[in-house]
Amino acid sequence: MVQPGLVIDHAHVYTADDQRHEWADGHVVVRDGVVVAVGDGPADASWTGPRLNAHGCLVTPGLVNTHHHLYQWVTRGFAVDGTLFEWLTTLYPVWGHLDEDTTRTAATGALATLALTGCTTTTDHHYVFPRAGGDLLAAEVEAARTVGLRFHPTRGSMDLGQSQGGLPPDHVVEDIDAILEASASAVDRFHDPSPASMLRIALAPCSPFSVTADLLRASAELARERGVRLHTHLCETLDEQDYCREHFGSTPVEYMESLGWLGPDVWYAHAVHLDDASIARMAATGTGAAHCPSSNARLGAGIARVRDLGDAGVPVGLGVDGAASNEAASMWEELRHAVLFARALGGPQALGVRDALDLGTRGGARVLGREAEIGQLAVGFQADLAVWDLSGLGHVDVADPVAALVLGSQPPLRLLLVGGEAVVSGGALTTVDPEAVAAEVAASSRALLERAGVA
Repeated sequence: MVQPGLVIDHAHVYTADDQRHEWADGHVVVRDGVVVAVGDGPADASWTGPRLNAHGCLVTPGLVNTHHHLYQWVTRGFAVDGTLFEWLTTLYPVWGHLDEDTTRTAATGALATLALTGCTTTTDHHYVFPRAGGDLLAAEVEAARTVGLRFHPTRGSMDLGQSQGGLPPDHVVEDIDAILEASASAVDRFHDPSPASMLRIALAPCSPFSVTADLLRASAELARERGVRLHTHLCETLDEQDYCREHFGSTPVEYMESLGWLGPDVWYAHAVHLDDASIARMAATGTGAAHCPSSNARLGAGIARVRDLGDAGVPVGLGVDGAASNEAASMWEELRHAVLFARALGGPQALGVRDALDLGTRGGARVLGREAEIGQLAVGFQADLAVWDLSGLGHVDVADPVAALVLGSQPPLRLLLVGGEAVVSGGALTTVDPEAVAAEVAASSRALLERAGVA
C-alpha cells in the first residue's frame, strides 16, 4: 500500500518513550502530522514521499517549555545583579506600559528564539495587564500562530498592589471581578481541548505576594468548572517562604493547599525551596513543577531538588522562565543547566543526560497534561520532533549522541517539526524572518522604554 509521508532514515533516535527506546541507526515516519512508524534500521520501503537521510543526526521529541514570560523579550538586561524582588521592582514600572503591539512583537521574538533551540510546545505566563494596554492575550496567540509553535498561554493576574501589602505597584493590578471575567473570556475564546490542539489556556494568578487568597480560591473554582489547568509561581525564593510564614502562618505549599491549589491540574513554577513534607504533598496529589535552572541561577534564587522531586513522583518539566531573567531563553540550554546544576549540588549521579532530556520532553508534556499526545516519539503521537546535526566539528567525536546534545554546545537544528510542519529547516526559521523580527523587537523595546521614562 502506498503511504506517503516524511521519512527520516539513518538517524540516532532517542524516543523518550516509556521504555526509553534508542537506536543508533533508526527511522521515524510522519504522516498527516502524526508519527506513524518509529524503530530500528531503515524505514520500510512502502513508506513513500519525501525522505531525509539523517546520518550523523540525533532525532528527539521536540522540547516542551513549561514556564515563560514572553512579553519580557523587550526588557532584557535590567537588574542583572539583583535579587528577584529587586529585579521585579525595577521592571514593574516598565511593564506597566505594555500594549498590544509591544506584546505581539516581544512574543514573536521570544517564540522564534525558542524554536531555534528545539522547542515545539511552550507555555506563557502573562500576568501584567495595564488598563489601556488592549487585548494582550490575543496578541500573544497571534504571535504563536505566526511562528508555528504549539501554545499553552495562561491568563495570569495580580490583584494585590503595594497599598495592600503586595509587591506590584497599584497601577498594574486588576480588580478581582474583572480578572475572573477576563479569565472566563480567555477560555471561551481560545481554549481548544482537542487531542491535536495547538492552543490551550490555563489560569495563572501570579504569586502569593501579588494576589489575594480570594483570587486564588475563585480562580481554582473557575478553572475546574471550565476544565482548564492552574499555574502560579511558588517557592522561588527564601523571601517568599518568609512572606508566607509571616502572613499566613504556613509554608507556601500548605497555604496553596488550603485554597484548593494542589492536584494533577496544577503546576508550580520554580519549586526551589521545598521541604520534604511539601514534596510529599505535591507527589501525593500529582501537582507538577516547572524547573527553571537558568533563571533561578541568574537571580541567585537557588536550585530545585530535581532528583528528590522525581524520585518522589512529582511531575517535573523544564522552563526558561522570563526573558528578562534569562536573556538567552534557550530550551536547549535548560537541558544542560539542569544536569550541571544538579550535579554541582548532588554529585555526578544526581541527574543523567537522558534524565534531563526526559524532563525537557515527556516531563514537560506530563506537567501540561499532554503525556498521551506529545513529548515522545511513538506511534500515534503528534509529530513534534527535532533533528539535531551532530556531524560537525563540535560534536562528531562525542561517543554518546545524547551526551553530545545535552553536555556539548547547541548542535545545529537540521529540522524542527510541529505537527509535521517544518518550523525550522537547515538551521533557519521557515515561518518568520529573524532579521525583520529583530529590527521590530529593537524598535518596540526603545518605544516601551521611552513610554516608561527609562530610555
